[in-house]
Amino acid sequence: MKHLISVLALAVSTFAISAHAADAASAPTKQQSKMTTCNAEAGDKKGDERKAFMKTCLSNKPAAAASGKTAQQDKMKTCNADAKDKKGDERKTFMKTCLSA
Repeated sequence: MKHLISVLALAVSTFAISAHAADAASAPTKQQSKMTTCNAEAGDKKGDERKAFMKTCLSNKPAAAASGKTAQQDKMKTCNADAKDKKGDERKTFMKTCLSA
């Protein structure tokens, strides 16, 4: 918990420094835009729920990646299920098309 608080304090101070630098340039940085978007999406979340949401949102990781699965793994699972009746070259061609879509 102390580590999380330290990380959040560092993130806030980094955000404050980048906000000050952006005032001089008067254009929001990529991180500021991301922070604005994440704050809007966080809505009325509070406490640990908000912290967890903001951490995931700001790290730009999709929810599937946070659970240990990647989008490619999910796609492979779906394509395998769809190709269950196919064999040989027909299966290879289908899988190539399905996974590249």
